[in-house]
Amino acid sequence: MRILLTNDDGVNARGLVSLEKIAREFTDDVWIVAPETDQSGVAHSLTLSHPMRVRKISDKHFAVNGTPTDCVIMGVRELMDTPPDLILSGVNSGQNIADDVTYSGTVAGAIEGTALGIKSIALSQAYDFAEGVRYVKWENVEAHGASVISKVLDEEFPPKTLININFPNCMPDEVEGVSVTNQGTFTHGLFMEKRHDGRGFPYYWLKFGRDVPDQREGTDIMCLRENRISVTPLKLDLTDDAFMKVLEQKF
Repeated sequence: MRILLTNDDGVNARGLVSLEKIAREFTDDVWIVAPETDQSGVAHSLTLSHPMRVRKISDKHFAVNGTPTDCVIMGVRELMDTPPDLILSGVNSGQNIADDVTYSGTVAGAIEGTALGIKSIALSQAYDFAEGVRYVKWENVEAHGASVISKVLDEEFPPKTLININFPNCMPDEVEGVSVTNQGTFTHGLFMEKRHDGRGFPYYWLKFGRDVPDQREGTDIMCLRENRISVTPLKLDLTDDAFMKVLEQKF
């Protein structure tokens, strides 16, 4: 098996170390093509307005001054002599669930792999945040990642479908199992915080302040709350089939 790894936290991210450990439980033919810098929140964006450069770190290990999407295309179309059998994106520092999957560069790496016709899986690890410091239990995803992926790979993926896996914020022996989930829903809680620089001119930071509404059973949000690993199949086809039928009656 040949595996391509990418992420959105950058080529030096701790989560990429965990991902490589997981990948090497399947094969020694592991390639890494990851962004040169943190690309969190870039979603499924492409670099179109400036050239990309590739820095070779070591054999089969590259950094690209672009997005996760750029990295997957670069790896598959340019750097690898034959395409990979599997693309793993992550392990993200922080969960990628509910509406956040649309912002996630980690999920986007798996989306691009899926668009290229390659089995693709995104992995994220939930964390604690206290006094400005992230406490990420990487040992959790390292302990359970390979076994979950192995079971997923036993199945043939439907066309244009990827898998989004999230690991709960707990130690490995506290995991209560694995659930196949739907996407949950957050309230929209992004705001602009206005500040001023030393000359008095305004600038802005995005600020998070959302709530989590009541969730139905079976969502990724509820799954992580229960210390369960969440496995969510996501489709690239965003068509709302039910509403499509309503609109057809109008036209």
